[in-house]
Formats: sequence, structure tokens, C-alpha cells
Amino acid sequence: MNRLASSTSPYLRQHAANPVEWYPWGPEALARAKAEDKPILLSIGYAACHWCHVMAHESFENADTAALMNERFVNIKVDREERPDLDAIYMAAVQAMTGQGGWPMTVFLTPEGVPFVGGTYFPPSDRHGMPGFPRVLRTVADAYRDRRGDVDATTARVRDLYAHATDAANATGELSPATFDRAWAGIAERYDERHGGFEGAPKFPQTMSLDFALRRWRRTGDARALEVAHRSFTAMARGGIYDQVGGGLHRYTVDAIWLVPHFEKMLYDNALFARLGLHLWQATGDALARRAVEETIDWAAREMLSAEGGFYSSLDADSEGHEGKFYVWSEHEIDAALGADAPVMKAHWGVTTAGNFEGENILFVAGSDAPAEVVARAGAKLMAVREQRVRPGRDEKVLAAWNGLMLRTVAEGARILGRADYAALAERNGEFLFTQLVREGRVMRARTDGVTAIGGFLEDYAALGLAALAMYELTFAAKWIERARGVCTAMEQWFWDASARAFFDTASDAETLITRPREVTDNALPSGTSMAVELLLRLAELDADDARRERATWVLETLAEPMARFGSAFGHLLGAAELAVAGAVEVAIAGDPARDDARALLGVVARQYVPRLVLAAGTAEVALMRDRGPIGGRAAAYVCERYVCDAPVTDPGALRDALRRAEGVHRGTH
Repeated sequence: MNRLASSTSPYLRQHAANPVEWYPWGPEALARAKAEDKPILLSIGYAACHWCHVMAHESFENADTAALMNERFVNIKVDREERPDLDAIYMAAVQAMTGQGGWPMTVFLTPEGVPFVGGTYFPPSDRHGMPGFPRVLRTVADAYRDRRGDVDATTARVRDLYAHATDAANATGELSPATFDRAWAGIAERYDERHGGFEGAPKFPQTMSLDFALRRWRRTGDARALEVAHRSFTAMARGGIYDQVGGGLHRYTVDAIWLVPHFEKMLYDNALFARLGLHLWQATGDALARRAVEETIDWAAREMLSAEGGFYSSLDADSEGHEGKFYVWSEHEIDAALGADAPVMKAHWGVTTAGNFEGENILFVAGSDAPAEVVARAGAKLMAVREQRVRPGRDEKVLAAWNGLMLRTVAEGARILGRADYAALAERNGEFLFTQLVREGRVMRARTDGVTAIGGFLEDYAALGLAALAMYELTFAAKWIERARGVCTAMEQWFWDASARAFFDTASDAETLITRPREVTDNALPSGTSMAVELLLRLAELDADDARRERATWVLETLAEPMARFGSAFGHLLGAAELAVAGAVEVAIAGDPARDDARALLGVVARQYVPRLVLAAGTAEVALMRDRGPIGGRAAAYVCERYVCDAPVTDPGALRDALRRAEGVHRGTH
């Protein structure tokens, strides 16, 4: 066993028995590289990554390849999910060098940590125009030994790439409705008219861009924007990317039609997918959206929840050495499991003798729906059969940011759908996060096997803060608003740089790397910056905090032009920008939230799609509740914008009308 055996990362432990002399990232490896003047081979991946497994089997488990690595390099393994800072820094270099990126990421560094050669997957021998990994190893090692001038020239260019990463931010344009129009035009032109989603293969969910489309429909009445959001979500929920038996979304499809997925399941994808579905259900009343939301949350509760109450990170794509084996079906298996229901369900799920994936069937909704009770009955039978199969590997890291995203979704699901079981799940997860992943006011990144490790990143603080606000809007307990404020204060203290006038992804007291990363685009997850801006704005509305509002608005102004030009890279930040430009729709419910009259008003709020909603009730000290009380002994709702309020209402119907006026709604609600 090598040095990875004692790692907290399940991904690193997967490589503990490799003949490679792996080090985790840290001073021991870096010191050895300097002492021996050896280049560093840095390999970055994650536990559910299919091609990471392939390269491990082909190369890292090969004794000859490992011997070459050990002789010529100091070898470091990094879990990108534990160390998103290292991943971001070196991914930027790989993309600059090669024009593309991905995982496994393979980067060769000087002993000082500066990259000079980069790539992703390398095969074990030359094929398909790609050099074999042993040849790459020899070429790179020889270049470092014999052509140091070339290496130095490359590292100088890479240092230039990082040189301006910490420069002061400047305003790039004016935030206005025109910002959103330009961003939407760029997003809409990428829409796949035939299959939904954006562009061709491979096809990713891009739920943040879809959420922005739904917001646009509510703001402007643009029916096209609703079509983009609704049709894309429906295509995913009916496609092979969605687990038709057990619920939950796979990471992406290799085709343009949502059929053949890359079978891993990531917690963050499912949190974002289910939250989009909640908003679609509010907007349209679509039963499919609600069913997909509930099945996805149920999947997370059933398959991803630790005994402590944290959500695990991911499920592997592979089982028994084959990608997707856990999820696919032969026609014979369907016939045997479903009996009399088999004919109708084979038509419903597109099952054929030949199959649609390596002779097997990925289930998808092929045409008109079978009766709901038949689908439910068949799904339960297939679940029982599938439970007897060898399950995919599960990465049992509990990550703060990813849990924050899922907690926010579960809490909103409990409030919007009126699900008491989701409320209990949210309370359990939230208590776990704030007792086990918050230490002396600092958020920690990860907890694995009962061990909490690694200081949190900007995304961890911001996601937990937003989740705490969602818990406040669900429970109106003072502890949740206090927790949100505490996390936000710490976030500003450790991640805001006064000279740069920007948030950085790493804390000011974190390990010094070759640069301090500052990723502002929303990729698979919302960026730390975009979530931080939203957290500042929401707390500013609740607390009448002008300083936080001004800070958030400044960050948005520094990104105004990029947002407008490259809307698809800022799906979450655009939602925060809309909150800044249009202001929140503030709803204060005065009266005991547990009483029937207050619950009726809260039920109206829950059923309406109000994307700019900031909600307060109960006895917690928030400015939004100040000087607002019941009317004539009955719970009253105050609907305000920028603290200017309509007359309070006690009737649920009047509240519904007030919310529709506040959002400018003319059509399409239920």
C-alpha cells in the first residue's frame, strides 16, 4: 500500500494499492521534488470518473508503467472534489495548452508547482493519434532533464497566464434589463429545437441556464423562454439520462437525444435538477415535473444519505467492471419481472430485443405514457430486481457545498410541496452540516468516515449560507437566520479581498499556491462568487443591510459585460443579478406560522412561482418583520418591494393577486 492508504478521500484510497509511489498533495511531495530536482506528475480525478478508472487499470496498475513513473517523477494524486482550488488552477493551464480539459487530468509540473505539459487521458500505447502514456512519460522526463530552456520558456508563459488573476476587479458595464436580454439571446441561439437542451453531443443538463430561461418568462412573458425551460426539463425527465426506475439524473449523455448517459450520478446535478423541477411545477403545475422532483429527492434520501445525516457525493458509472451494468435491462429480464404488464411497459420504455446500448436497454419514455398506476407498479418490481444486483461504487465523502445545494432543494421541496417528510430530512441534514462541518465559525470542506478535514472554499460557505436561508423560509426558526448571517460574515472576512475588490475561491489564510484562484463562471456547479452574491443580496433584503447590497452589486458590475456576452456561462449569477436589478419581492407573514390562518397564507406563497421571493415570518429579528403585525387578530401578509409595501392582506386570494402583480404575471400560473 502506498501513501494514499490513509487518505480521507475515497478516490485516493482507490489508488492505494497501485504500484505507483503516489503522494497526496502536500509539503512532503513538493520537498522531495525540489530536493531531487524531479518533475512532478500530477494526476487529478474523482471517484465516479469512468475514464479515471480506465487509465488506472491500463497504466497505474501496470508494473512497468509504474516503475517508469517512480523512476522519473514525483507522483501526486488529487481528488478534484476535495481540492477544487488545485483543480481550477491546473485545469486553466491544461485548457490553455491543449484547448480542452477533462478528467483524468494529467499535468507535469516543475518542483515549484508550475505546469509545463498537460493533458487528460492517455492510452497505454499509441492509438487513434494519441501518444501512449509510457512514451509521454519518457518524452516529458527527457525534456525536463535535457531541454530545461524549453521547459523554462513554457513555465514563463504559464506564469503570464496566472499573472493577472489577483488584479483588482473593475466595473465592466451597467447592470440593466438589457443585460438579461443580451444574455438570453446568446443562450437561446444554442437551444436544440429538436431535442431540447443546448447544442448537440455530448449533452449536459445545464439546469442553471434553464432556470434563467424560466425566470425570463416570469419577468417578461416570453413564451419562448418557457418552452426552452419546460421542454428541456421534460426531455431529460423522459430520457435515458434520468433513471426511470430509481429516480435521479445521470451526469450527461454521450448523444444529443438524452438517451445514452455517462452513468455516474452526482449529488450536485440532482440538487440543481430537482430545484429547477420545483420551479417548473410552481410555474406550470406539470405533474411530470413534480414526480421527477419527488423521485430525485427520494433517491437522495434512499441511496445517498449517511447515518450521520450528510449526503454522499456520487455513485460510480461502473459496476462489475462495466459501465451502466446496474441500470440496463434485457427484454427477457423485463418480461420475467413484469409479467402481464410487460407488453405495455416495453412500449412505454422503448424496450426491444436488440436493445439500444450494447445489446441491452436503457429505459426511456418512448412515446405516449402508460397509465400512471401501471408505471408505478412496474417501477417497484424492477427496483426489487435491481436491488439484487451488484451496486455501483459510492463516494462517501460529504462535501459542504454539494450538501448545501441539496439541502436548499430539499427545504424548498418541503415548503413548496408541503412534504413533512422532506422537512424532517432537511432538518436532519441541516443540523448535521452546522454541527459537523462548521468549526469555530469556519466552514470545513469535507467529512469522510467521521473525520472532518480541509478548510472550506468560497462555494462551501456560500452554499451553506443559502441553505440556511432556505431552512429559515421553511421553519422561520431564529437559529437558521443566525446561522446564515454567521456564515456570511465569515465568508466576507476570509474570502473578500479589499484591494482586489473581489471574492477569491480560497481563504486568505489558506495554503499559498502558484496563484489564488478566482473562478467566476457557473460550470457544473454555481461558482462560489455567484452564490456569494446571492447570499449577500438575500441577507441584505431580510436585514436592510445596504453595505452587503452594495458589495454584491459591485461584484455584479465587474461581471456585467461577460454576463451579457456569455450568458450560458453565468446561469446562476444572472439570477442573482436579476434580484439586484429588479429588487426582491419581499413577503412578510405576520402571525404565528403554526396557526391555520398563517399557514393558509404561506401555502399561497409556496404555490406561486416568484423567483425574486424573499420570505419572512415568525419571531426572528429581521428588518422585514419590523412594525408588521396581524390585522384584526388574523395573520396578515405584507407584499413589498424595496420596503415599499402594498396594504396588508389577510385573505389568501388577495395575497395570490398581490404576488402576481408584484411579478408582473399575466399568464400561465396555476
